[in-house]
Formats: sequence, C-alpha cells, structure tokens
Amino acid sequence: MTSRQDNSRDLGRRRFLTTAALSGATIIGATALGGIDADAAFAAEPSLDPAIAKSSFVEGRITGITGSVLEVAGSYGDRSRVQMTNATSVWKVRATTAAEIEIGDGLYARGVPMPDGTVAADAVWVNIVNLDARIRGIGKDRLHLAHGQHELVGRIIPDTTNASYAGRALTSDLSQLRIGQSAQVLGAWRPADNSVDVVRISVGH
Repeated sequence: MTSRQDNSRDLGRRRFLTTAALSGATIIGATALGGIDADAAFAAEPSLDPAIAKSSFVEGRITGITGSVLEVAGSYGDRSRVQMTNATSVWKVRATTAAEIEIGDGLYARGVPMPDGTVAADAVWVNIVNLDARIRGIGKDRLHLAHGQHELVGRIIPDTTNASYAGRALTSDLSQLRIGQSAQVLGAWRPADNSVDVVRISVGH
C-alpha cells in the first residue's frame, strides 16, 4: 500500500470516528493486533505480532447481517464484509456481544483479511465517536452539547458515564461539569435519535 493510500485510509478512519454522530479508560484486554478497549479505536496502528502479515480496517454503516457476517457500506462508497467469530471483541458503550449489533449501526472494525475478501474481525467498535464539544446545558440525565455548528444530546448512563478533570483519574462524579466548558466526549452514537451515550467526558485537558 502506498503512503498516499495509508494517509487516505487514516483520514477516512478519523473522519468516521469523529463525525459519525452527526452524519448518519479502562483497558479490557489486548490481542496480537492491539488493544480492544474504546481508546484503542483512536490509537495509532500498533506493531503487529510478527506472525500476522497485516491488519485491515473497515468503517461504515451496517446494511445487512447474514449469520455471523456483517455487510458494511463505507463512507466513500466502498463495501466490505466483516466476519464475526467467537473470539471477536465487541464494544457498544461497553464490552458486549455480537447480538447487540443492529442494521443501521455505525461500525469500525479491525481484523485480518481473508482470501475471500472478508475481514475476520478481532475487534469491532459499534457507533463509537470521539467528539470535541462545548457544554451548553446540564440536566439530570443528559448534557446538551455543541459540536461545531451542530447541537446534540449526550445521555448520562448510570454506572457507565465517567468524567476526567484536568487529566486526573476518571470519576463518576459529574458535579464539576460547567456550562461553557470545552470537552472531549467519547461515547456511542444512537442512530435512532442522533444522541450520544456518554462513556467519558474530559474537561480542562
């Protein structure tokens, strides 16, 4: 793959991960292809196990599910097939199973290309987004956020949503959030209403 293709793929990957919510950090574990926690979706490509020739990345919207194969329409008109296995790690707000994946979800997957053109996924992040936003309002169970010219609702999830203040350790205490603060929001987009389930919000970083 040429350097230009590498750059294009990385830009496409970042574009999807940062804008999916508007257009359409505990480590869980690791594999030979890299981490499988939510942060790993945004990390630079890891050094691979020498036994693995290369990894592949797939992003887009899930258009069909046939057995354990996901049909994916990419952001640039490409189409891919992602093979889920018993060893595939699935993230959708939290570590979960393939049963939680639905048609219409956004997807970012990492895996190994197979001879038939499918990608055997070792990790799949469903609807994951990482947004630079500003807090416009604070409610009991939601945050009102501005991302560029877009307004969106960030849903606070009991026992899941955490905050980091000025780079300090994550805490479930959201009382220090203030209207007007700039924030980085890691979460999961809800296609049904274009809101975001907030997994982590970082302010003062």
